[in-house]
Amino acid sequence: MSLPAPTADARAVVTGASSGIGDALAAELAARGHSLIVVARRGELLNALADRLTREHGVTVEVRVSDLSDPVQRQTLADELADRDVSILCNNAGIATFGPVAKLDPDYERAQVQLNAVAVHDLTLAVLPGMIARGAGGILITGSAAGNMAIPNNATYAATKAFVNTFSESLRAELAGTGVHCTLLAPGPVRTETPDPADASIVDKLVPDFLWIDSAYTARLSLDGLEKNKMRIVPGILSKGMSVAGQYSPRFITAPIVGSFYKKLGGE
Repeated sequence: MSLPAPTADARAVVTGASSGIGDALAAELAARGHSLIVVARRGELLNALADRLTREHGVTVEVRVSDLSDPVQRQTLADELADRDVSILCNNAGIATFGPVAKLDPDYERAQVQLNAVAVHDLTLAVLPGMIARGAGGILITGSAAGNMAIPNNATYAATKAFVNTFSESLRAELAGTGVHCTLLAPGPVRTETPDPADASIVDKLVPDFLWIDSAYTARLSLDGLEKNKMRIVPGILSKGMSVAGQYSPRFITAPIVGSFYKKLGGE
C-alpha cells in the first residue's frame, strides 16, 4: 500500500524543519502536494519556510515553535498531533556533540537524549494510533550510520541514534499489514551547500567535499523509500561504509579508529 495522498485536512509533520534535512523534507513534501506542520525552535526560520512553500506550492503550512528537548513543550505538541490527521511524520530533529562525554555540559547531553531519542518515541506514539485506525500513514525517522557503532567522543549521539535505528526497524516489522510505513534514514554528513572557507565548521574542514551528500537529494531519496516502505535508506559513500563497518566489524577494532577522528571534531 502506498502513502496517503494529500488531502485538505491531512498534515505531514516535519521536526527540525528550520534547516538541513528537515528544511529539505518539508520542501519535498510540499512539492508533492502535502500540507504541513513544521516544527523547530527558531520561529523566524520556520515562518520564512512556511511563506516560501505556501507561495511556491500553494499548500497550507502551520508553524509550531517548540523545543522538543523540553518535556512540557514536547507533550503539548504530542497532544495536538494525537488529535490531528497526520498522514506522514518525519522525526528529524536532532543535535550532536563531540569530545569526551565527561568534559561536556551534562545538561546539554541530557537535552540531546531528550531530543534525539525520547522525542522520536513520544511523537511516534502520539500519531501511531490514528494512522493504524485509518489504515495508512508513513513514519520517517532520521537515525544515523553512527547508531551502528561504538563511537568514543561522540558517545551520547551514537547511543541515541542506536536507539532510534533499532526502534524504527523494530516498529516497521510490527506495522506489517497495517498500511502504515516506517523507514529509517541513516545518513552520513549532509549539507545544503558548500560553505565559504571562512565560515566552515571543523566538521566541514575535516570531512572531504566528496563525502558530503546534498540535503535535497537526501529528502527525495528518503520519501521515495518511505513510499516503498523500505526498512533503511543509507545515502552516501561514508554512511554506507559506516553501516557496513558497524554491522560486521568487531567494535574493539572500529571504536579506536572512529573515535580518533571524532576526537578531532571535538577540537582535541
